[in-house]
Amino acid sequence: MIRTAILACCITIAALTNAQAQSEAEFRTFIQSLWPEAEAVGVSRATFDEATRGLRPNLSLPDLVIPGKPKAAPKGQPEFERTPAQYLSETSLARLAGQGRRLAAEHRATLAAIEQKFGVPPSVILAIWGRETNFGKFRLPHNAIEVLATQAWLGRRKEMFRGEFLLALKILDEQHVSRPGMKASWAGAMGHTQFLPTDFYKFGVDFDGDGHRDIWNSVPDALASAASQLLAKGWDKGKRWGFEVKPPAQVDCSIAEPDTRLTVAQWIERGYVPLTQQPSADELAEEASLFLPAGLKGPAFLTLNNFYVFKAYNFADLYALFVGNLSDRIAGERSFETPWGRIEQARSDQIETIQRHLTEAGFYRDKIDGKAGMKTRAALGAWQKANGVTLDCWPSRGLAERMSARRSSEAR
Repeated sequence: MIRTAILACCITIAALTNAQAQSEAEFRTFIQSLWPEAEAVGVSRATFDEATRGLRPNLSLPDLVIPGKPKAAPKGQPEFERTPAQYLSETSLARLAGQGRRLAAEHRATLAAIEQKFGVPPSVILAIWGRETNFGKFRLPHNAIEVLATQAWLGRRKEMFRGEFLLALKILDEQHVSRPGMKASWAGAMGHTQFLPTDFYKFGVDFDGDGHRDIWNSVPDALASAASQLLAKGWDKGKRWGFEVKPPAQVDCSIAEPDTRLTVAQWIERGYVPLTQQPSADELAEEASLFLPAGLKGPAFLTLNNFYVFKAYNFADLYALFVGNLSDRIAGERSFETPWGRIEQARSDQIETIQRHLTEAGFYRDKIDGKAGMKTRAALGAWQKANGVTLDCWPSRGLAERMSARRSSEAR
């Protein structure tokens, strides 16, 4: 019996070893097939061979589609897996603001030169740096070449990562960074301010003048590159991202979405009172949209163009709010005036259930992606009004369960 068990174990190990060897052989064949494309973007054969020699896939990465394995749920972003109060932790914001003020003094000359060239204030650049990598203290765990090659082979977005992998090879070929130093996140975002290779080539800046765009080791290059990206995506020089307001008692949260825009003066006329900051005369004439990140259970904001520039850097609503509020605090302004209410965070699959129900009911026309963004919350508010449900614009677990039960009942 024992000998039989040992033999079975050995057979299993041998089978797994053979499967792994076959998988790695297929990976090597795939990588070598990319040489003509690498050559076309300017990568030398020597760099290609050196970068891919001994390269193995990292099958522990998230978001892979591995043959023979059940499809795993996409790795979630903290912006969509935590409640606003959890993501916008007062402890975290206060700590980063204190560090940001110290770094503002340390890098004063560099930040002033960046603002002079790109028009982005030091506090904003520091807030991006703080949110992305804790001012460079977070050590990115992966080698970018390994990550991008694996994602290009088996990733859910393999076509996108194919191009990113080729440009990563070009970065090595131009000697902006060494391969061991080319650290990245699990999704291939690199350096102090988290750029994919395409971002590197669109927005990367050699700000310290050494001939290389080194976003991994050069603070001037990394911060100037972030400013370059913000400016390219529409940064309004000399303007704020938005400000907190106290809404009127009977606020309609279904209008809290980007397409409903009024001038700041018109919002104020409707009873939205600025709390932490008073808009300037120019800002009163600017168009803004209402942002209620926790529905009716938390702070309210009027958001200007630069808020959406933050979203172009990272599409999540809470990311944009985190960076905006952190930049305000670094510049010496106050924290939120309105406390966050007690709410529960629904799972991604529960958000999808709500989105499908709202789509079928004719209230939602955006992606079904399991992310409770502004359009999902606004659509939910419109549905709540139409169905006589208490208006709060927050997609809760309980609501998802009721909608799911109703769908199951109707299907019988």
